[in-house]
Amino acid sequence: MRILLQQKDTGLYFRDVDSWTGDVAEAMDFVDSTAAIEFCAAKHLAAVQVVLKFEGEKYEIVLPDVAPLPAPSARPERRHVAGLSGASGLNVP
Repeated sequence: MRILLQQKDTGLYFRDVDSWTGDVAEAMDFVDSTAAIEFCAAKHLAAVQVVLKFEGEKYEIVLPDVAPLPAPSARPERRHVAGLSGASGLNVP
């Protein structure tokens, strides 16, 4: 599976900073969807969606409206609350 960013209005895929392509093979493949969304936040990209392309490109899943998130350093720290989720606890903001 490939994880790509796509401009909603043009259908172009992100290739590199200030570079978009219509060729899926040239598009940047992100490690995971969280990395793609965090990249959008860090670069202030708007009007983009995450596209999950599966082997052979017969299938894809589009996650529309990637809302810009605060950069990871600007997010509140998560803290562990013991006893709320079995033995492992629960991480909450």
